[in-house]
Amino acid sequence: MKDTLPEAEDIAGMAVELGKLLSSHNGGDVAVMDMRELNFWTDFFVIATVTSITHQSGLERHVKDFSRDKGLPLRRSRRPDTADEWCLLDLGTIVVHLMTSRSRSFYELERLWSSAPLIYDGKDHSSKSS
Repeated sequence: MKDTLPEAEDIAGMAVELGKLLSSHNGGDVAVMDMRELNFWTDFFVIATVTSITHQSGLERHVKDFSRDKGLPLRRSRRPDTADEWCLLDLGTIVVHLMTSRSRSFYELERLWSSAPLIYDGKDHSSKSS
């Protein structure tokens, strides 16, 4: 494992790379939000919708593998007691939210943090047509 954290510009690239990884494994409506100007405790949110507990577990495994490969610390992984509707993985500078559509609609993180710039939108790669 690396002794130092990546540079800030590398973190932005990693957040987008992580968003693309989740999209490639059928994470729904993946969004990567730049939180640097809005808080002090993380730089990026990566949010994805999951279709089942099995899907959530698979994406969680991919995030953990990614963090290990990139030298990002996995500070905390939290699953709520309520039917695994929301899995939060704290990688320090990146916080990943794996949520069911019901949980995502209820908490509306993108709306709550609407002033955060969206730097990757996985919707562009799925249901939108030109």
